[in-house]
Amino acid sequence: MSENPATQIIDAYNITQRLIANLQRFVIGKERIMELGLVALLAEGHLLIQGVPGLGKTTLAKAMALSTGCTFKRIQFVPDLLPSDITGTNIYNQQSGAFEFHPGPIMAQMVLADEINRSPSKSQAALLESMEESQATVDGVTYPMPNPFFVIATLNPIEYHGIFPLPEAQLDRFIIRINLEYASFEEELAIIDLKEQNIVVDKLESVSTPEDIIMCQQAIKSVYVDQNIRKYIVNIMQASRQHQDLALGASHRGSLDLFKTAQALALIRGREFVLPDDVRELSIPVLSHRILTSPQSRATGLNGEKIVTGILDNLPIPGI
Repeated sequence: MSENPATQIIDAYNITQRLIANLQRFVIGKERIMELGLVALLAEGHLLIQGVPGLGKTTLAKAMALSTGCTFKRIQFVPDLLPSDITGTNIYNQQSGAFEFHPGPIMAQMVLADEINRSPSKSQAALLESMEESQATVDGVTYPMPNPFFVIATLNPIEYHGIFPLPEAQLDRFIIRINLEYASFEEELAIIDLKEQNIVVDKLESVSTPEDIIMCQQAIKSVYVDQNIRKYIVNIMQASRQHQDLALGASHRGSLDLFKTAQALALIRGREFVLPDDVRELSIPVLSHRILTSPQSRATGLNGEKIVTGILDNLPIPGI
């Protein structure tokens, strides 16, 4: 790949378009979800998908891994899941007379943490170090995560028994949260046809390599962000921290994540610069899960999405 930033952006754009086209061969009616998933991946963050069972969350995660050529592991979170079941453990080898480290499923390039809120906080916390520091510590020894490293976690929003809500510190580690909706009538017909033809996700071929993904992650840093747009991002953050209906506003990590995801979205859409519309479009999926509404506001039906929408409506858009 060329060292020239403009050429690198073009190369990265071509890679993302190949990935989207490949995913659309199997993942039906989730174009917006696929784009946000790639945004999270290129911005070197992690993705939280909220949706009822059976909507294709596992299929989407596996399709992304196969398309990018990355290794893939799935962790089913259950109440008796132990941290060592995630990170790995040391096992004594009788032949060598020494303990050997057996890596857990977190040591893959793409990891699906399925129904992450079904395990207690001790197991959820095993992901924190890996997601934030790209490393895991087992028995005092630190092991680096592979590169690239991307966690896709899923939440079931309709069940309340046997559920351990994610703390704010854990939610803040996810760069984007999206809600997976039911398919339309035509999309569901297409899903049935795809299944009838016995087209399974395992047959999906890779159209890029992990090295390509790393190059794309570097390329988004060359996407230009005007000073007025930078101020716009900070104004959104400041407004969330001063909002009367919020007990907790967006963190500094939120502003950094909104900045990076705006760069990634601009690249995916073939631009070398960020528009105010990129920031507005990403504000809800990037910020709504990071803010905490006050008890009085929750009683009136206000949630993070409505509050972020109100903040955007009340702030002047740069250039307009």
